[in-house]
Amino acid sequence: MTTEGKNGSGKAFLEAFNGGFAGILHWRQLDALWERLRGDADGAWYVYAVGEPPPAEPASAGQLDRFIAGVDKLLRAEHHHDYCGVVYADRTDAPRLIKIFDPNHLGSSCGSSGTRVFPGWVLSRNPPVDLPAAMPPTRSRRRWWQAIFSG
Repeated sequence: MTTEGKNGSGKAFLEAFNGGFAGILHWRQLDALWERLRGDADGAWYVYAVGEPPPAEPASAGQLDRFIAGVDKLLRAEHHHDYCGVVYADRTDAPRLIKIFDPNHLGSSCGSSGTRVFPGWVLSRNPPVDLPAAMPPTRSRRRWWQAIFSG
């Protein structure tokens, strides 16, 4: 796997991934976001399941629609709250990168625990890179992990 992305550079993806995001708090906001994406399904959205190899090509309109239907069903079935709160978009009016957190693997997605929690899925206009490889744990985390098994 590579951290380079298509065209040899994952810089644009990583900059967008590490940029600012707005939380999609209400289910009706999520419905509106999905409608925006479906209306903008021009074959230029990459659908990336974090932990799997990043896609080399963008999803077709049909693939994007199936992904949206499937992840929406999963979120509503497994996020047992009357609010959404597990989807974040860089811009809600014209998104270019969307992070979708797995309701069963949230950890502390705000980062307050000091451990990075990756989203389960990322929708991006830029070719994605392998996030775990591009953003490995800090050295202190690796030293802690190695110390457990060294003695």
